[in-house]
Amino acid sequence: MKHKIFLVVLLFAQLGTFAQDDASTLKSIFDEALTDRTAYENLRVLCKEHKGRITGSPEAENAVEYTYELMNKMNLDAVDKQPVQVPQWVRGEDEQAYITSSKFGKTEVPVTALGMTIGTGNNGLQARIIEFNNFDEMENAGEAQIKGKIVFFNYPMKITSINTFLAYGEASSYRTTGAARAAKYGAVGVVVRSITTALDDYPHTGVMRYNPEVEKIPAVAISTNGAELLHKQLAEDPELKFYFRTTCKTLPDVESNNVIGEIRGSEFPEEIITVGGHLDAWENGEGAHDDGAGCMQSIEVLRLYKQLGIQPKRTIRAVMFMDEEVAQCGGKEYARQAAMKGEKHYFALESDRGALVPRGFGVSGPEERVEKILALKKYFELYGITDFIKGGGGVDISPLREFGTPLSSYIPDDQRYFDFHHSGFDTFEQVNFREFQMGSAAIASFIYLIDKYDL
Repeated sequence: MKHKIFLVVLLFAQLGTFAQDDASTLKSIFDEALTDRTAYENLRVLCKEHKGRITGSPEAENAVEYTYELMNKMNLDAVDKQPVQVPQWVRGEDEQAYITSSKFGKTEVPVTALGMTIGTGNNGLQARIIEFNNFDEMENAGEAQIKGKIVFFNYPMKITSINTFLAYGEASSYRTTGAARAAKYGAVGVVVRSITTALDDYPHTGVMRYNPEVEKIPAVAISTNGAELLHKQLAEDPELKFYFRTTCKTLPDVESNNVIGEIRGSEFPEEIITVGGHLDAWENGEGAHDDGAGCMQSIEVLRLYKQLGIQPKRTIRAVMFMDEEVAQCGGKEYARQAAMKGEKHYFALESDRGALVPRGFGVSGPEERVEKILALKKYFELYGITDFIKGGGGVDISPLREFGTPLSSYIPDDQRYFDFHHSGFDTFEQVNFREFQMGSAAIASFIYLIDKYDL
């Protein structure tokens, strides 16, 4: 009996020591992140010197070279470029748009072309405009009311939704499929209310998709203030016309690269933990929150480990994925190469939800592993990071699901994220150093614990 008691006491003593060691390591990670501005300066350079980095563009290729050289200077075990074929859509000249009304005169409004849309041509497009709050209203109106007009989808992102990503997902269908669905009824163009909870003059872009069986028509997003104005003027003058001009076009696919840096594992180097963000960004802004911050946080994980002498058991890879915004070619190619090489992907985390105050992590995968990973919450409560939930991943790492890899999403606060998302407001100045680096430290600590305890 005494022997059993001794073993139990010894076990608890060991657990206490482990917990103390872990607390000390996590504190060192947070301390280093919050007192070193390397990652923040790297983000500034990416945003200011490599903005406009939509996939397939020269700016995107410059960003590839920048991050490749950045990681090459870190004395990592390997830094590589992984070639990938990507689409090449060119926005062209600055967009123009205005309302012409016999009652209100001519009023300019801010618009931005949606990604992958065709252009209007040099002369632009002018027609009467018809407003719908949802797809059902449009379908009920039918071709008789729509043919020859521009369709205006005035579907606001639900401001009462506490989870803004759910609200975004609901509203985004008007951006992605609105043009294809309106064209079936003879529409000549589409104007979509920007997907944001903010009322401002920044139009928010994003990718749209055509139906190959339906004629292509040009599509733009209008700022929320512009949408409110258009709605009010239409209510008093249903005969008003809308004009917009875009010169965008799609060119043949080109070669780009994912950029990969890694620290080799000391015990299980063949098992890979991926942490990444996407390097491409919509060129109407600087791509700071979406997703320059996620890229630099991923690289910062490696810097923190190197600086603090943390040697992971497994290989930790920071991956700058290319082409998340348009066709997700980078994530697909990364998984294809992994399958071809027979790689073992132990865990993957994506940071692509901005760099606001860290809240926690979402995890999906085999139930037993998910439960163990979510139990790490206790290590983070001291830092105010408490949202550990089932369900996680990201666009770029989602193809790794085929290997049975648990997928995780880093979750910052989301209440203001869609103020920036896909707009000209997504600049470096909107990223707070402390919030950004709290996130970097949280990700590094999360990966450290998963690796250490074989979770």
